[in-house]
Amino acid sequence: MEIINIVKKHAPITGEQIAEMLNLTRPTIRSDLSILVMLDHIDAKPKVGYFLGKRGTAESGNKVRLLEMKVGDLHGVPVVVRETTTIHDAVVSLFLENVGNLIVTDEEGRLAGIVSRKDLLKVTIGNATASSMPVSLIMTRRANVVTISPEDSVLEAARKIITHQIDSLPVVVPAASGKPDEWNVVGRITKTNIIKMLLDTVAEE
Repeated sequence: MEIINIVKKHAPITGEQIAEMLNLTRPTIRSDLSILVMLDHIDAKPKVGYFLGKRGTAESGNKVRLLEMKVGDLHGVPVVVRETTTIHDAVVSLFLENVGNLIVTDEEGRLAGIVSRKDLLKVTIGNATASSMPVSLIMTRRANVVTISPEDSVLEAARKIITHQIDSLPVVVPAASGKPDEWNVVGRITKTNIIKMLLDTVAEE
């Protein structure tokens, strides 16, 4: 709310000053100020003015924590299969782990691609021989896989997930080879990870 943002930036500040910044009259915002004080978002001292209340301060701290949180603090264990894994075994892994996609790596653990539930479904329907094919034939290859680093912010991970309309991101670090296009997979961050973190943060209030 604009009033809380004004108080946060300019506290202590009078009701008249808040109204002036909003191009409103003091009586117009009187009820809003009363509600915010009652909910502990802001507080007031006679002859001093308004300043952030307990809840407003907590929310500010929570926002800072959210902005500072790194992917490395949150990501889970990656669900990984090798390039040579058959489509049959990949389907089994997908359902056993209850995930929407599998991260595909080479024999040295470097990211090779990603295969989704939709990819597996498309190739297996009406194709009796598909189950023995390797996942490398149907995966989205490394160059087209959206990834994230453990040092990136959780906010950046959320932006990538929303922008690319995907459910999760492989978390990667540079491979020992040092080549710019080679990555080792160290984790996986999902929409569920991020939503749970947000809920836990709100619950701390």
